[in-house]
Amino acid sequence: MRTKLSYFTGSLLVTAAGLLLAGAVGWYYTGTAAGVAGIVFIVAVLSVLEVSLSFDNAVVNATVLRDMTPLWRHRFLTWGIAIAVFGMRLVFPLLVVSIVARIGPIEALRLAAFEPGEYARILTSAHVPLGAFGGSFLGMVCLKYFFDAEKEVHWAHALEAQLSRLGKFEAVELGLMMLTVYGFSRLVPHHESEAFLVAGLFGLVTFVAVDGIGTAMEVGPDRIRDVHRASAASFLYLEVLDASFSFDGVIGAFALTNNLFIIAIGLSTGAMFVRSLTVMLVDEGTLASYRYLEHGAFYAIGALAFLMMLGTIRSVPEVITGLVGAVFIALSLWSSIRHNRAQPAPGSSARRSQA
Repeated sequence: MRTKLSYFTGSLLVTAAGLLLAGAVGWYYTGTAAGVAGIVFIVAVLSVLEVSLSFDNAVVNATVLRDMTPLWRHRFLTWGIAIAVFGMRLVFPLLVVSIVARIGPIEALRLAAFEPGEYARILTSAHVPLGAFGGSFLGMVCLKYFFDAEKEVHWAHALEAQLSRLGKFEAVELGLMMLTVYGFSRLVPHHESEAFLVAGLFGLVTFVAVDGIGTAMEVGPDRIRDVHRASAASFLYLEVLDASFSFDGVIGAFALTNNLFIIAIGLSTGAMFVRSLTVMLVDEGTLASYRYLEHGAFYAIGALAFLMMLGTIRSVPEVITGLVGAVFIALSLWSSIRHNRAQPAPGSSARRSQA
């Protein structure tokens, strides 16, 4: 039987390789033992930061993966993770800098390697549209879960039962998020208002498009042959979801360093741990065992969406972003354990009746 630690063997090996690579990068840039130690420490902190920010992402990934075919589940855990690790943590920031500065990707890479300060300035200058896009997309992910008329299990019952009833109104979550995007667009600096509004609307359109594709490919009793298409739609949804999660981590990493390669190493090692955690949650059936864990993850996503939008107005420390999500996850786990303990053991009622 596979132990829980065995799920993280690959992640530990990647971490070891990442720390060695960080040491090499540190020696290249500083040429001193102290410089090497400092960069290795930053990579370790970035890895922990990525895990703390993405634990809720792992829970949501597991929620979607459990309904995918083994083939598409394997593709997500291989191709999808490769896209997440190298695409979103390395290539995507280069593309953002290329678009914002109106330069070619090669020039953006040159800036990252030889002028990291200028590279960081250009990338962080795009935090408003990135926060608007990621915040609106993740906000829709959260609201879609709670505004579900068929949702039966409620954690914060008084609130969630009311939200579930409101889910009977068509597109209520979309209307609420549109109002939220508009409200924040009025609060950001005037010269950023249009960029925020446009990026936020694109986030909403992206969610509607991805969710619509998934709905169109849903599998019914008479459409079993289309199960691979439904899994492909789920794959696309997870990729966009991971992209939205990564915005905050990539931008926040510049509080520790402005070196693209150090950031990519640190966030990538953290992303591998999130992958291992996702696999464990699926294989162990953790979501079924802990009744409210999924609820906690979606509350954490909603909090992250709000903080991403708030971050376009004022600075939000990364430690707060990470802690808020961790608190929701911990509380939902604690509530689930209490619920499990309160349930009678299987067969106990039968034994009492026989007695």
